[in-house]
Amino acid sequence: MKRIGVLTRDCAGVNACIRAVVRTAACYNIEVVGVFKGYEGLMNGEIKIIDRRSVSGIINLGGTFLKSARSKKFLTEAGQIEAVKNIKNNGIDGLVVVGGNGSLTGAHILASKYSIPLIGIPATIDNDINGVDLAIGVDTAVNVALDALDKIRDTAISLERIFVVEVMGRDCGYIALRVALAGGCEEVLIPEKEFDIKKMCEEITRGNTKGKVSWIIIVAEGKARACDIAEKITQITNLETREVVLGHIQRGGRPTAIDRILAARLGNFAVELLKKQESGKCVTLKDDKLVAFPLEEAIKPKDIEVENYYKLIKILT
Repeated sequence: MKRIGVLTRDCAGVNACIRAVVRTAACYNIEVVGVFKGYEGLMNGEIKIIDRRSVSGIINLGGTFLKSARSKKFLTEAGQIEAVKNIKNNGIDGLVVVGGNGSLTGAHILASKYSIPLIGIPATIDNDINGVDLAIGVDTAVNVALDALDKIRDTAISLERIFVVEVMGRDCGYIALRVALAGGCEEVLIPEKEFDIKKMCEEITRGNTKGKVSWIIIVAEGKARACDIAEKITQITNLETREVVLGHIQRGGRPTAIDRILAARLGNFAVELLKKQESGKCVTLKDDKLVAFPLEEAIKPKDIEVENYYKLIKILT
């Protein structure tokens, strides 16, 4: 193992992970090249040597300095062949892929179909990687959303209004559930659970008659649009309702200590595994111990715990 490539998607903690990969490899005199703009860059040959100095001062930065881009072309056999060609032409002996379900699916293709030595590192704010308790970027995303929510609550109480706050989560309600519980919210709408808006409005009306003057409802973007929910609440209850869409601020931000430490450990572990000629694995923590399991398991659909969290949110309302 003389040269390792690293390819990433973006979320808080990924820069810390790149740093760990580069500096661990340097300890074994292994050269590292960065693949810029993800699989698109891999197909286009956007590959550059990165060393210890290249990753100096990035541990506290959000996003990824290697940039990122979605690629439909990589899903085709022609695109994959081009990527493999560039891996071999650049003398890359092993690849570390840092990203979510799409990135790890691509990693599985390269490892299983083209026999590229490869280790995947889970990094996605949705925390929807099967077999992974906590992916890089999750803790920061939840805390960024929670910080915004705390500020919104100040306004909701002062102005005696209902706020519908939309968080990210196109197919997964993980962020919404955690933010709703940690933020003391009255309701949460997620893709995994059906909801009855008339019943919710009845609860709001009953609470209002008893003197409750503000509500915060969290909605995952994959369930509904905050503006639509806010409009229906106003129509049914005749109470002033506002919507807030947090959007992509949740993908950025300075990574929390939890994300930095997780990224450092997983990045280091990935290099150690490649050095031992392990491949086709996803790395994670279980009971605070580093473990590796097949990528084919990691890319399967993941069921998140919903009912217990939802029940607790309603009990504590």
